[in-house]
Amino acid sequence: MSGPKNTSFADRLSAAANAKKAQLERAARARSAAESPAAVEQRTAREAVRVARDARIAERAATKLAIEARQAADLAAEAAAREAALKAEQEARDAEFAERIAREATTEAEQQAARDARYAARKARKRKGR
Repeated sequence: MSGPKNTSFADRLSAAANAKKAQLERAARARSAAESPAAVEQRTAREAVRVARDARIAERAATKLAIEARQAADLAAEAAAREAALKAEQEARDAEFAERIAREATTEAEQQAARDARYAARKARKRKGR
């Protein structure tokens, strides 16, 4: 800032005082503007908008959590049903296996009995022939 170089000390003092006075006036105007009814009303409106926005965000979060909980419950139910079906299927396979083993054991016992009867008949024929 260039200004006249030949200013006296009193001129500089009065300029500084005027600048300080102007700055104080600007601060007073800003304070009174901030405390005016229009500014208070504007702050209140902004606060109401913020509260409404926070409420909408909270509502969306609650809805999202409810959906996730419902999906988790559905997945758990599906998993339980799948587990029950697998268990029933395994039990059916086990029962079928046990039945097949029993049938094979019975068949094997019958075959063994028939073989033993043939062997006994053969031995009896051999003894008769002597």
